[in-house]
Amino acid sequence: MAKAVKKSELYSSLWDSCDQLRGSMDASQYKDYVLTLLFVKYVSDKATGSPYEEIVVPKGGSFADMVALKNKPNIGEGMDIAIGKLAEANGLQGIITNAHFNDDAKLGRGKEKVDTLTKLIGIFQRPELDFSRNDANDDDIIGDAYEYLMRKFATESGKSKGQFYTPAEVARVLAKVVEVGSCTDRRATVYDPACGSGSLLIRVLAEAPFELAGYGQEKDNATAGLAKMNAVLHGKPTVNVYTGNTFADPHNFDTGSHDTLQRFDYIVANPPFSMKNWRNGLEHCLDRFKGYGDEPPEKNADYAWLMHILASLKSTGKAAVILPHGVLFRGNAERTIRRTLIKDKRWIKGIIGLPPNLFYGTGIPACIVVIDKAHADSRDYIFMIDASRGFVKDGNKNRLRECDIFRIVETFAGELEDDPTYSRKVPISEIVNKNDCNLNLSRYLENPNVEDVQDIDGHLRGGIPMRDVDSLDLYWRAFPGLRDKLFEPMRDGYLQLRIDKSKLRETIERDPAYLAYRERIDAAYCAWMEAIRPRLLSLANANDADLSGELADKLLSAFTEIELMNRYDVYQAFLSYWVGTMADDVQLIARDGWSVARELDIEHKMRTKTQNGEKVSVETEQVKSFDGVILPASLVEHECFPDESMACDLCAALIAKNEIEIDTAVEEAAEDSELFDLAQTETINPTNISSRLDTLLEKVDGPAIRALVAFQNWLTEKKRAKAVYSRYIADNPLCAAAVNDKGNVTKTSLAEAIRAARIKQGPADDYRTDYEELLEVQRLLTEVSEAKTQLKQLRQALDEQIMAKYALLSDDEIHHLLVEKKWFFGVYDGVDSRYENLISEFVSRINELVSRYEATLPQLTSQSAELESRVLEHLREMGFRW
Repeated sequence: MAKAVKKSELYSSLWDSCDQLRGSMDASQYKDYVLTLLFVKYVSDKATGSPYEEIVVPKGGSFADMVALKNKPNIGEGMDIAIGKLAEANGLQGIITNAHFNDDAKLGRGKEKVDTLTKLIGIFQRPELDFSRNDANDDDIIGDAYEYLMRKFATESGKSKGQFYTPAEVARVLAKVVEVGSCTDRRATVYDPACGSGSLLIRVLAEAPFELAGYGQEKDNATAGLAKMNAVLHGKPTVNVYTGNTFADPHNFDTGSHDTLQRFDYIVANPPFSMKNWRNGLEHCLDRFKGYGDEPPEKNADYAWLMHILASLKSTGKAAVILPHGVLFRGNAERTIRRTLIKDKRWIKGIIGLPPNLFYGTGIPACIVVIDKAHADSRDYIFMIDASRGFVKDGNKNRLRECDIFRIVETFAGELEDDPTYSRKVPISEIVNKNDCNLNLSRYLENPNVEDVQDIDGHLRGGIPMRDVDSLDLYWRAFPGLRDKLFEPMRDGYLQLRIDKSKLRETIERDPAYLAYRERIDAAYCAWMEAIRPRLLSLANANDADLSGELADKLLSAFTEIELMNRYDVYQAFLSYWVGTMADDVQLIARDGWSVARELDIEHKMRTKTQNGEKVSVETEQVKSFDGVILPASLVEHECFPDESMACDLCAALIAKNEIEIDTAVEEAAEDSELFDLAQTETINPTNISSRLDTLLEKVDGPAIRALVAFQNWLTEKKRAKAVYSRYIADNPLCAAAVNDKGNVTKTSLAEAIRAARIKQGPADDYRTDYEELLEVQRLLTEVSEAKTQLKQLRQALDEQIMAKYALLSDDEIHHLLVEKKWFFGVYDGVDSRYENLISEFVSRINELVSRYEATLPQLTSQSAELESRVLEHLREMGFRW
């Protein structure tokens, strides 16, 4: 069986391929090379064994033909020829032939180019990039990898060249709000007039319950090529992608007509914002810009895009288009057009304000304008959402989180109005009569930024305003009785803390109501685990495309009755773990079965050897490191070998404790001490410590030491027979310590006797502190050395046990370790983290209020006067007069 491959490994290998091209060209260029190779590799692998119906792989036009070119001088030319054959066989000229692999300017000359392209091909030969055994579900993984690369390329390309990509999170929102998932007509069509790399169009097509016909148009030829390859890699090779200017040269005409636009059931678009010169080459408007009371401004194409979309949309069609916020409130011709859309045509179903800096082509805020022609006659309101505050920083861009996407979609689908700062049904009469068709969201939704008002009377006379304590009502309802335990009346309308501020968190966490609430969270989580456990245990026999949504929905249901916990935070806790860890696991289990949990990912040690006159690195059989493919070795260790793991932990703890004690001893050593000097001038290790100790011992003197030194000098004068030095010892009994266990005196036994005598007597008081400090550090170092040796032995034995255990794991053990210990604990950590954040915010807010009002103005005035008096007194004592 081939090694199981995670998405993360696939992504890593693909990104490694980019490293071969960085430096010679920028990301806006090398993306074409990498994505083209990914396409060729994918269709070649799919054709292995059985022909790939949609793409013909001709002789001489496969990835294998490229592999045969490795290290050959004509590799660049040969790759271009192979791609050309593949393109010609499938009508993809100008689509996959934009990257020229024989370009000296970009790839270098001679050996440099040969080496670069050889390494590039080698990366695509890695096992994780073998797509020959992919099934239909795996096509999504390849498509996701393509999306991953495009996101990375868009990030690296910068503002001017990243517009080809619509962030996947935003595309998911559009796919939901345009309601293609509810489509019942298999003949329905989907259109994107500014399709870029095709991400948005493909996302909408994927949302449909069955295959729909997709159409896209893109002005840039290379980007249109990306879109077509994107479609193929997502298993949608029939998507039509046209190249050309959508305004001057639209390709969506009715069959047999050149003046009647084809109309579509669903349209989505993320066109370039505020594009100038959009009228260049425009000869036939095709009635796209008529009937709105005015035409779009010549130097701003925002409304031109919207009007083209409306003209291309069926009378029962739905659309969602991303436009800059300015379309909601700009004046002149745009106001006239907007008034017609709102008051007369009533095609605008909703407006969703997005966070700033989401898109790669611009940092300005944008919105989604949702169109629904089908229900225009009965429409008397526009549903508005301000989702601008829901995002996370991702590098130099912002990104929608899973919970942000879920909240937008749920709120829009249900037209929820539970948060007046977030969403509202706004009557068209209010928009027209009170706001002159200005759609700026701030006019209709409440300001979420409630001012934290400072209470002057509280500052003057003390006490926390009751309204500030009342504002924490969500907490008081969740923890009944806690408010009275924390606060007591101070005066009318003001409270004070009953307890010491330093014991605030401790008091809260020991409160019975708090503990009961914590138990409710745990009970809700356990209920979720019980509900989904059977589903997880049947992964290998199920379609898992919608598993994450199913599990998330059940988690939300389990927490429905848990007040205080934000349901969207709970949703994010699960989806964060899903995206980061669980999705990979589920994908591998669904494909290969639970046995994948027995697989190991082993890294072996390398050695260097000479091969064909060159030094090369080769793998040895020695294990450098290992881990389970989906089952962490640390989990197997702690669950299956707890005693052995504890023994390793104890050794590691002893090492850490001793190293801390050594650091502390050095930090606390006097500047004139031997230990301080050693730390400043040398390395603290056993050899240097022993040397310093010997130096101190050499200063020790006493009768026994003098006798032994004299004996040593006497022996070195000339060679003495045993009978002779025995008489010397008899006359000088203090020298008897030099005799070894064989009754002889040697240089070693004599030196050891002198050292032992010095140690026994110990240094004089002047050196005793230095000696004892060094001796203690020596002891600690010895323990560290012994513990490290023991730990190495224990670790090696334990690792061997763990590696052997993987192959012996039963199905029940795998289920227990993976589902109960890895997944359930992983998700719970996220839920618990969000709960801890809630409590921290609660404690922080109370501390803030207590600190704000604990010092009254009279107290501060008195303290100030006292300090002023002290300063003046000091100045007088110093002789100053004024």
